[in-house]
Amino acid sequence: MTSTRTTSKPFSIEKRHVYEAYKAVKSNGGAAGVDGQTIEDFAKDLKGNLYKIWNRMSSGSYFPPPVRAVPIPKKSGGVRILGVPSVSDRIAQMVVKQLIEADLDAVFLPDSYGYRPGKSALDAVGVTRERCWRYDWVLEFDIVGLFDNLPHDLLLKAVRRHVKCTWARLYIERWLTAPMLREGVEIKRDKGTPQGGVVSPLLANLFLHYAFDLWMRREHPGLPWCRYADDGLVHCRTEEEARDLKSALSHRLAACGLEMHPAKTRIVYCRDNRRRGAHPEVKFTFLGYEFRPRPVKGLRKEGVTCGYTPAASPDALKSMRATIKALRIPRQTPGTLAEIAEQVNPLLRGWIGYYGRYSRSSLYAIAGYLNGKLRLWLMRKYKRYRFHRTRTTELLARIARRQPDLFVHWRSFGLGWSW
Repeated sequence: MTSTRTTSKPFSIEKRHVYEAYKAVKSNGGAAGVDGQTIEDFAKDLKGNLYKIWNRMSSGSYFPPPVRAVPIPKKSGGVRILGVPSVSDRIAQMVVKQLIEADLDAVFLPDSYGYRPGKSALDAVGVTRERCWRYDWVLEFDIVGLFDNLPHDLLLKAVRRHVKCTWARLYIERWLTAPMLREGVEIKRDKGTPQGGVVSPLLANLFLHYAFDLWMRREHPGLPWCRYADDGLVHCRTEEEARDLKSALSHRLAACGLEMHPAKTRIVYCRDNRRRGAHPEVKFTFLGYEFRPRPVKGLRKEGVTCGYTPAASPDALKSMRATIKALRIPRQTPGTLAEIAEQVNPLLRGWIGYYGRYSRSSLYAIAGYLNGKLRLWLMRKYKRYRFHRTRTTELLARIARRQPDLFVHWRSFGLGWSW
């Protein structure tokens, strides 16, 4: 895979682009597709496998295999079907994604944050936080099964307008109609794009760019909005304005072949010390953060007041506790604290890096929960501490003072935890 170009094929695709796509897919990881081939299996004959992808794509004879259907439980109940392409197909999709992503991203509006280079979920949370201070009402909306229900005709109309590369358009059309294999049964698809596909988030963003983003700029230019994939918010000045927008948006999505989620779409009042009206809905969750009235330190000499700010949501905190519990730390008595730290610290860095950006104090409970598990570990490991909770707590505190960098939360939150 060292040569760069060929002119003997209908489509000119550089071999190095296929190799770069492979490196990106390998970095992302992921499960095997319908052929059962893992990334490790693919790498055993790397040169030959990459050549097959390049040869078929450049000759126009590449046809994607069926996508493996994987049911994923939803937090709200039920299951979400995740479509897992094969490793070879993910590499082929990555070739196209890396070719068209920069051009499409230049088309998207600034308030679209999902799956875009240079933008993150925390950026969306930050801009939403500031807008909640300036606007009294929020329309929180969600789209039912976005990836499963994208109309192919409208999506391909947008693709043909913005994707100028002939072979990229050809393969996008083939990926959209590739069947899904579920429990041994091959299911044909005439709408949607597999949620686990490499190119699917980019296509979904392109569709919603027309279905929602440009529509908002054209029809409601005075209302700021924020969208991360199929989760979105619009800030409104009055409740009536929010209700009118909710109705108009429902009709707009229906015209585009989509449906607004009835249970996850709500009008929320941003109640705080300054805005004291009564409304049944005063909180919403966006990207793992719960926005609601909460005590905050006031400016100047106001002391503690009621602000409207984001913090890690109850569901996010529950998920963190469940993850820690699943490690069964108290039962790892044959090991050492350093070995436990190797398991826990990557999780803590991720949680603190994301949920610690706003209302960092909401993570104190997780620090305390983990310390409780570490205390139980000490009580199980050392007989002399087995029935001495207070002495074990003091021992753990001494260890934390002596080795503050052993666990990430010790350095981040100090020793004043509630156990």
